[in-house]
Amino acid sequence: MNKLILPLAGAAIVALAAYVFFKPEPTPATTPLASSSRPAQGDSIVAVALPDTLSANAQIGKRAFDSVCAACHGENAAGKEGFGPPLVHKIYEPSHHGDMSFLMAAQRGVQAHHWRFGNMPPQEGVTQGDVKAIISYVRELQRANGIN
Repeated sequence: MNKLILPLAGAAIVALAAYVFFKPEPTPATTPLASSSRPAQGDSIVAVALPDTLSANAQIGKRAFDSVCAACHGENAAGKEGFGPPLVHKIYEPSHHGDMSFLMAAQRGVQAHHWRFGNMPPQEGVTQGDVKAIISYVRELQRANGIN
């Protein structure tokens, strides 16, 4: 038993050092706007850097996002305190939440699992084409904020 303590402690120290060394630098989209306290009800949750230009499809997606999604997910998908999470956030990077997860969320709704905003209801009247354009917009915002 005593022979295991030293190697385990060493492994824990190495793991901690690796975490500190490889921890990613915060990007604007993962940096809270108010680091000392929570944002006020309705305020943006993260700072979002906008791309210089948007593709034609992302421009269509922005209009759809602004009319359907921004009420909860905030302007430029920065989240809205008390309403909905930021979509320009590392949690929603393509390798963790692929495009299909956005399509399914709009069609079926989502049970709360990453954030404490409650469940997202299905979005009635939003077509797959609308959601695909919204995804283009969100992905371009994500890339502009270092989320690939």
